[in-house]
Amino acid sequence: MRAWIHIFGVLLVLPITARGAAMPPLPQNSRVVDRIVARIEGDIILESQVRELGTFQELIEGRAETDDQLLSELIEQWVVQTEAEAAHFPAPAQTEVDREFARLTGRFGSPDAYASKLRTLGLSTAQSRQLLARQIYIERYLDSKFRPMVQIENAAIDAYYKNQLLPELAKANQPAPKEEDVQDQVRELLVQKAISELTAKWLDDTKSRLKIERLPAGPKS
Repeated sequence: MRAWIHIFGVLLVLPITARGAAMPPLPQNSRVVDRIVARIEGDIILESQVRELGTFQELIEGRAETDDQLLSELIEQWVVQTEAEAAHFPAPAQTEVDREFARLTGRFGSPDAYASKLRTLGLSTAQSRQLLARQIYIERYLDSKFRPMVQIENAAIDAYYKNQLLPELAKANQPAPKEEDVQDQVRELLVQKAISELTAKWLDDTKSRLKIERLPAGPKS
């Protein structure tokens, strides 16, 4: 499960299947073509959703994964969201979405620069907010599911500080903080790493029990 923005400081629940698919605007006179690229249980994923996710990754990171990787990401999002909805996990508060959206737009220097980037990518402001809100919902659910299982010992913090943090800072010619001053940050980093590992294992186990069908790629236009 890939995270595009570090929500926790160191995902409005939206369907990720055809029921809520929203295509980025296409140039005038373009023909809208869509097709099913995967089936999961009783749901489907559309090619337009793969394109939309790739465009969002370009917005966040400046580049997108391959179509195959994007489809894998959408399948995993389906798995997480389906369980979260079944558990009646609450949607993030609008204030939380607003805060993370402000962080996103702030990375572009000005609202005009952000709007210009959206136009270049063919992504609407509403789409970018929806995709960000879904990310917040998914990440919050995974955190609530796996954080209680994680216990980080002080020895692990000490080992990370001495064997990874200090060498990295020395390589970058950066001053080394006292271990007690960064203990909380290191603990959270190790918690996030453990959550990612537990998530990966759970997703693999869950997907193995689901009926997932990837359809052959269509002809390139």
